[in-house]
Amino acid sequence: MASVYEKERTLEHAISGKVEEALPGVEVLAVELTGPERFTVFIDGPHGVDHALCEQVTRVLWEYLRTYSVDVSSPGLERPLRKPEHFQRVVGREVKLKTAERSKVRGQVKRADESAVTVAAAAGEVDIRYEQIVRGNLIHEGER
Repeated sequence: MASVYEKERTLEHAISGKVEEALPGVEVLAVELTGPERFTVFIDGPHGVDHALCEQVTRVLWEYLRTYSVDVSSPGLERPLRKPEHFQRVVGREVKLKTAERSKVRGQVKRADESAVTVAAAAGEVDIRYEQIVRGNLIHEGER
């Protein structure tokens, strides 16, 4: 399983550079493999995400279309969280995380610095280093 997440991180790094250089202001939030030859790129832009922006990002990623089926998507209600700045933006909000050890944590973000996020979970506060997070999402407020 770890190899899937390593591949996602490698793809995310490469794709982020291409997209953010070609389309200033567009942020790649996450890349998730959804099959052996398919991935989804979650993006956000200064004015939100519409079909035209998804199409522009798809054109930037044309070289990946030889090997993969590529979906480009808005962050949606359960916004992907992967980077320190993502967690810093949601301090005080509820999140769900999955770590490399396959443990799941759900709770409120208390703090987020450059190396770790602190989540107030049912069992108490827990510090999780970013490199241990393989999936992180904001919990939609209506989900409670």
